[in-house]
Amino acid sequence: MNFKTILLSLCLMTGVTAGAQSRADRQHLNDKNSFTMLLLGDPQGYTKYDINQPLFELTTLWCADNVENLNVKAVLITGDLVEQNDNIVLNRSMLNQTSRQMWESASRSLARLDNKVPYIIATGNHEYGYTRGDQSFTHFPEYFPVERNSKWMDCLVAAYPNREGKASLENSAYVFNDKNWGDLLVIALEWAPRDEVLAWAKKLCDSEKYKNHKAIVLTHTFLREKSAERTDNENYKIEPHNWGQGIWDKLVKCTPNIRFVFCGHTGVPGSFEESVAYRKDKNDAGKIVHQMMFNVQVLGGGWEGNGGDGWLRILEFMPDGKTVKVSTYSALFGISPTTKQFAHRTGKCDQFDMVLD
Repeated sequence: MNFKTILLSLCLMTGVTAGAQSRADRQHLNDKNSFTMLLLGDPQGYTKYDINQPLFELTTLWCADNVENLNVKAVLITGDLVEQNDNIVLNRSMLNQTSRQMWESASRSLARLDNKVPYIIATGNHEYGYTRGDQSFTHFPEYFPVERNSKWMDCLVAAYPNREGKASLENSAYVFNDKNWGDLLVIALEWAPRDEVLAWAKKLCDSEKYKNHKAIVLTHTFLREKSAERTDNENYKIEPHNWGQGIWDKLVKCTPNIRFVFCGHTGVPGSFEESVAYRKDKNDAGKIVHQMMFNVQVLGGGWEGNGGDGWLRILEFMPDGKTVKVSTYSALFGISPTTKQFAHRTGKCDQFDMVLD
């Protein structure tokens, strides 16, 4: 067998193996006429340790690889891309990366989605101040300008200045269309949104242009883990602010077309149930609003674990125009035949339907 024959054989074998691996972790719709949005919980546990960073990139690569077969319209991220926004001193008991290294890691992982699918981020407390969200400044606009992802240009319809008065995607709105669901408006809010931000979002939803859109609010803090109580009186110095209860009272409850709220932020080490929450309540118009919290950061071994075991949620918008099927999947477990059996969670808090009235 000559060298060319050997080389050709190796290329063919590599191609087959790569193709099989690419297909091994692909998921499929329950109905071919559905579309999905993918929900990623707080990634800070991935980015704060160099050894964990590839797991977030694996997760975003999985999202990119499944855009077509899951008909993904958007990837939603609950915030806290980094553990600390602006710190150069390493506290090795909780991280081994500077803020710049964490931001670069988050940017590198999310670059896997650039020009493939819109990803929408609700900034969290760890994106602000020096270490924990007590001040107003953030590096978010530096790493995520609107120009970096061409897919944002197709759906971004409005934005509101951030706490520093700068144009930014921290407060932003996006429109998506589906023949069965009609028009959807997704609004991302800054960490602990100011009153003027909530007023902007409400005015947008109430406007003649968007009042008939089904609206989804993506915000960082809204529900507590497990109990699903709304957050209130959190121990942060940032001013002005609104916590979950304020967001409900001033925006969600009094806006008829807001039908979903997705958030992250809370969670404690322990069972999976300690990192998720769900509730539904009627708004002032008597319509049900589905509220869901999903935060992966302690699911891979606690605060100093691997960052989340690649868990994400697949939100399948069914062609009946009113049902969203929620499923919980691990891109990490799903990519290996050895662990694939653990890639789907099937408990009551892991898979359920959200149905509009």
